[in-house]
Amino acid sequence: MSAASPELFNGLSDSPITSEPVPSMPPATPASGPTSQPEAPQTVTVPAMPVASNRPPRSLEDILVYDPEAIAAYYRRRPLQILFRLMNIFWIASGYVLGLLWDKVTGRQKINEQKRAEGLRLMLTRLGPAYIKVGQALSTRPDLISPAAMAEMVKLQDQLPPFSNEIAFRFLEEEIGQPPAVVYSYLSDSPIAAASLGQVYKGRLKTGEDVAVKVQRPGLADQITKDIYVIRVLAGWATKYIGQIRSDLVSIVDEFGDRIFEEMDYNHEGANAQRFADLYGYLPEIVVPTIYTQYTGRRVLTMEWIEGVKLTELDELARRNIDPTHVIEVGVQCSLRQLLEHGFFHADPHPGNLLVMADGKLAYLDFGMMCQVEAYQRYGLIEAIVHMVNRDFEGLAQDYVNLEFLTPDTDLSPIVPALAGVFNNALGASVAELNLKSITDEFSALMYEYPFRVPAYYALIIRSLVTLDGIAITVDPSFKVLSKAYPYVARRLLTDPAPQLRTSLQELLFRDGSFRWNRLENLLRNAKDSTDYDLDQVLDQTLEFLFSKRGEYLRVRIADELAKEIDKMGYSLLQQITRALRLPLGQEEPTSRSAAASQSPPASWEHAIRILKILRDTPGFNPTTVATVIPKLIAEPEARGLGRRVVSGVVQRGIARLIREFLVTDKPATVPALPPVRAA
Repeated sequence: MSAASPELFNGLSDSPITSEPVPSMPPATPASGPTSQPEAPQTVTVPAMPVASNRPPRSLEDILVYDPEAIAAYYRRRPLQILFRLMNIFWIASGYVLGLLWDKVTGRQKINEQKRAEGLRLMLTRLGPAYIKVGQALSTRPDLISPAAMAEMVKLQDQLPPFSNEIAFRFLEEEIGQPPAVVYSYLSDSPIAAASLGQVYKGRLKTGEDVAVKVQRPGLADQITKDIYVIRVLAGWATKYIGQIRSDLVSIVDEFGDRIFEEMDYNHEGANAQRFADLYGYLPEIVVPTIYTQYTGRRVLTMEWIEGVKLTELDELARRNIDPTHVIEVGVQCSLRQLLEHGFFHADPHPGNLLVMADGKLAYLDFGMMCQVEAYQRYGLIEAIVHMVNRDFEGLAQDYVNLEFLTPDTDLSPIVPALAGVFNNALGASVAELNLKSITDEFSALMYEYPFRVPAYYALIIRSLVTLDGIAITVDPSFKVLSKAYPYVARRLLTDPAPQLRTSLQELLFRDGSFRWNRLENLLRNAKDSTDYDLDQVLDQTLEFLFSKRGEYLRVRIADELAKEIDKMGYSLLQQITRALRLPLGQEEPTSRSAAASQSPPASWEHAIRILKILRDTPGFNPTTVATVIPKLIAEPEARGLGRRVVSGVVQRGIARLIREFLVTDKPATVPALPPVRAA
């Protein structure tokens, strides 16, 4: 049984780092978390951040949050440092740039596209941690680089040689205010992992808990801020003078600066971990390590040691009789809650940050890179899914405007057919066959061609989902993340009372004046496979919405649909009676058509029967609960109005049918549409 994976913390690479053996430790008992829904997240105290000052900072240690003006003021007083760094950058980058120019002169851009993408990755690696982080960020920016370059950016690693224990232990003492020997009864002789931002030791507190201790790399602030300043200057120049660049590169650099400064503040990472535990630690198969805040500071983080193996170590999981496919499903369901329920999600779920424990539970590690998706963005994403499924590409294009991918003044006329071209191929398959990576690859190519601007939150979402999809395919090549996600989306559409989703559900179920029974069947069939699906809640919320003012339109549609089906059934019954008595009934229909009508019930009733069977097979179905719905229906004034509209609709259709059958001899009359009266 291996010790915890080397990728315990933020910034650590996916590849193991060779180090001296760590003495064997018994695994820590993880906090399993409550089994009920979480209460409101606890407030985590983080040291107050300083207010930006107009005076240049004396030291980079004074810049505790990303402040581009303060950084610029600091380096304007140190031009030689910037000059030497620029010379170093241009020297390293010159070979790559000359290669690009030569390809352009000789017309070999397409032929050498893959070669130059690899060259970009190698160049960024040589430039150091800040540029490695930039490359990793570019791996989710299809609006800035080509798909080939994006694929290479995913391969970037950020591991560096470890720094000395003497420096690490000095930082420990400065941050926790006590010598390490007073707090820890044991610390490993050497770090078990080392990366661009810090290195990790295994330790044990004096109170007996096994812990992982992360210590920040010395000189990190100087190296990172210097490179961010240079990158920001270059971004401003490129945005101004290179016409092909559509995105605001300076804003993107500032977003990157915010992220990396958050990663360099381990207080912030600890607060993220505590919030993540508050929101998702209640899930029975999810484990979030405890953060020891009293032994955590800006440059030091002490957290519970998690013993486990990577999800991709299939042989070891098989030896422990753990089903990796089930664990992946647990991860997918947790990711959906992160993205679409609370909006606070883990943006870097690579294999080293997802460990499977001995009892089969999934432990999340490394909370340096998190993202918050606002409510309107979460609902906008679900609406976009509905429009995509409906092949409503005009609505989908408008969703991208609402989600800030496109500016409000963008001409959508060429984008709508382009979206149809991308998604029609993917949507030709069933949900179970959809491949997330193929869809994102095609969409990335589209965004590179048209004036899309990828919001920072979406770039992190794609990074998270594509990484998770890659792990899933490694574990089980037939695993489809989208097919496992669909039951969750179906449950949200059926149970979430938010007006946006009620509208989306209505768009999904009604089209061109007809109720699409197959869509309702599909939703109910998928939703019953969702772990949190509550049929009683669905019935209650459906009735509440149906008889509310917002549900008036839906009541009218349902009443008209019922009137139409009752009319069809009544007429079919009347035909059978007249044929049995051999009585004439207006204009006779062809024998084959009449026989078919008499042998099978209307299609809508077949759908209704199938829906009842789905409800009966749904976990938690209780016939007595359904029986209690009937008195509620009778008690609602709106229900009586709905009944009156049904009766009125049947009568009107019957009269129209009599007129057509007995008075009109030349051509059949159409059944008049019912007026849009209120069903009160």
